[in-house]
Amino acid sequence: MTLPIERARSRKPITWLTILGILLLPAAVGGILVAALQNPTERLDSMTAAIVNLDDPVTIDGQLTPLGRQLSAGLVEGSDDLDSNLTWVISNKDDAADGLADGTYQAVITIPEDFSAAATSAGQAISDGGGAASDKAEKATITVTTPPDGLVADDLITSQIASVATSTMGSMLSEATMSNVLVGFTTLGDQIGEAADGALQLASGARDAATGAAAIPDGAAKLATGASGLGSGASDLANGLGTIAGKTREAAGGASQIGSGLLTGAKTLEEQSSGMPALVGAIKNAATSAGAAAASAGTAATQTSDLKSTLDSLAAQCVPAVSGAAFCNDLAAAASSAGTASGSATNAKSSALLAAGTLSNPLVADGVAALPGTFTTLATSMRDAGTGASSLAAGLNQLATDGIDKSASGARQLADGATQLSDGATQLSSGATELATGLDTLATGTGDLAGGLRKASDSLPSFTDGESKSLATVMADPVTSNSKMDTIFGPTAIPLLAAVVLWFGGLASFIVMRAHTARTLTSRRSSAGLALRAFAPAALIGAGQGVLVALIVQIVASYDAATWWAFAGTAVLAGVVFAAVNQALVAVFGGIGRWIGALVGVLAVATGLISTVPGWLSAIGASLPTAPAFTGLIAANGGAAAGLVVWGVLSLIVTTLAIALRRTTSAKTVLATA
Repeated sequence: MTLPIERARSRKPITWLTILGILLLPAAVGGILVAALQNPTERLDSMTAAIVNLDDPVTIDGQLTPLGRQLSAGLVEGSDDLDSNLTWVISNKDDAADGLADGTYQAVITIPEDFSAAATSAGQAISDGGGAASDKAEKATITVTTPPDGLVADDLITSQIASVATSTMGSMLSEATMSNVLVGFTTLGDQIGEAADGALQLASGARDAATGAAAIPDGAAKLATGASGLGSGASDLANGLGTIAGKTREAAGGASQIGSGLLTGAKTLEEQSSGMPALVGAIKNAATSAGAAAASAGTAATQTSDLKSTLDSLAAQCVPAVSGAAFCNDLAAAASSAGTASGSATNAKSSALLAAGTLSNPLVADGVAALPGTFTTLATSMRDAGTGASSLAAGLNQLATDGIDKSASGARQLADGATQLSDGATQLSSGATELATGLDTLATGTGDLAGGLRKASDSLPSFTDGESKSLATVMADPVTSNSKMDTIFGPTAIPLLAAVVLWFGGLASFIVMRAHTARTLTSRRSSAGLALRAFAPAALIGAGQGVLVALIVQIVASYDAATWWAFAGTAVLAGVVFAAVNQALVAVFGGIGRWIGALVGVLAVATGLISTVPGWLSAIGASLPTAPAFTGLIAANGGAAAGLVVWGVLSLIVTTLAIALRRTTSAKTVLATA
């Protein structure tokens, strides 16, 4: 059954089957694209990928660490966040290359030989204390290879899965490393706290030592003064002992002389003791002679006394003028001499009488008789005394040499030692002052050190094992996303595909139908009526396309009622407007307009897939009629709907103007067609 709708570039009528094909085209295209691209993670097992593990395990703290093997196991096991997993095959380099070439494998993941060493290098650098080891830290890498003729999204899917696996392993390693670091913070804080306590005790001890050292200078000064006095006393003692030694030697010399004299005297007495009897007899005769001498002396004394009297009288009677002064003086002098002689004779008489009486005394006589024995005894005593004096001289010499000299030498040494002690005590006083100052500075410094260490200890975080593990888990992967890899192109893929297929649906309508009737020139209808007459079936088809596309999208996306009604309304409006725009393009440009319509669809796809398109191309995409439709299909809003209405109204105006222009012609053209 045919319809009264003119077919473009053909006189063949349009049937309901043609209309049905145009109506279903966007729904078919959209359904195929959505079915192919929606939720690819549900069918990952249809892809086969090979794992080539070349990793050499490393040994850490005596434990084998095969990270390449663990990564392989993680890839094969898959993720709980994905509904399915690739079909993984553990292979080797040759088999993987062959499988990649013949299509057996859609991807090959190669784990290099140094994977474990590189992955653990950072942790080892921290364990080794940094320094030169830090320069050896490196990242572990894997290689994802896809065939040159692989499908567009295969490389994206494989790389994303491998990236998730390596990221998970990296987080695991970082978690272990950070846990050790946090535990190390706790241990370091405790150790710094202990060091602070030790520094505080050291400061207290240094302060006490400084107090004690401060008392040393006074004692050392007193010691120096005492030692100086001791040195002076010892020096004086040494000098005194030297004097004593000299006097002792002089005494020894005197004792030696006394001894010699006594021995000589004893010898002389012994030699003269033989004449003692004669001496005794002489003494007895002397007593008799003394008596006679006393008598003679008495006579002489009387005579001289008389003579003095006579001379005194004569001197008194002497006249110097008569006898001469010299004579008188001589006479007086003679009288004086006579007096002196008289006194001497009297004294001699007394002495002779005393000697005679003494010698005549029985005791004296007995003593004189005992003189020979006494001389003998005296000689013996003198010999003994001389010998003792000689021994005393030798002893005094030995005392001076062995005793006093050595004592003097010791006193001098004591004086030197005391002087040195005084100097040392003075130096000790100065050193003790500096020591006290240094200890006080040390006490202040260690006190500050203790305070700094305590502050550092308090400022370092402290964690339990559980807290360290929990915090390390967060720090190893501090940022996460709740999004899932449900679609290749994200949540805007469905609105983009819907807008594009609706656009191509409008284009398809005017590939089949005419933008205006072939009888435009002769028709009695107005230009606006002709435009609306050609637009009406395309608009109905566009509205139907919008409904069908919305129904297919609902099957896939499962929108809620409000969202779907908004989506469906925007899709219907877009289908109607796109029909108007494509009508205008064909009405104005003819067949080129259809080419322009296809180009608009391609631009819509290109600018809607990714945000990194060039700015000028993005600006063109934003000015296309598909832009408000895309925006409204993502989230229905009045601005998008208004934009679509503006495009539709302007397109109908342009179509009306194009038809009006085509209804003006020349007579020549009319005759030519006739």
